[in-house]
Amino acid sequence: QVQLVESGGKLVQAGGSLNLSCAASGGTFSSYGMGWFRQAPGKEREFVAAIPWSGGRTYYGNSVKGRFTISRDNAKNTVYLQMNDLKPEDTAVYYCAAHGRGGRWYVGTQEFEYDYWGQGTQVTVSS
Repeated sequence: QVQLVESGGKLVQAGGSLNLSCAASGGTFSSYGMGWFRQAPGKEREFVAAIPWSGGRTYYGNSVKGRFTISRDNAKNTVYLQMNDLKPEDTAVYYCAAHGRGGRWYVGTQEFEYDYWGQGTQVTVSS
């Protein structure tokens, strides 16, 4: 069983930056593909970014492409989401998730592909 704990969310002004972290425990982190999703009030959960267990590629949702960067440090059992040029529409609860499927290049973009989820961290962007 993998436990995921997100941190780093806070209130920030538009145009600012945040770096979210997701610490994993209870499993072999280096064997899990990781992803970030977000959910704004009244909206469905949305895919943000994903990285395979190898770290060999990254994949992003269209709304964050060019502004957000996902990365992982397998030695620290942590995945990160660097968010730049934040906009009010980025306001949401951000969740990290882990899955154990696929090969070294596999990225999951759908919720059903993920087996483990964190509790979320709130990001609020003021205009």
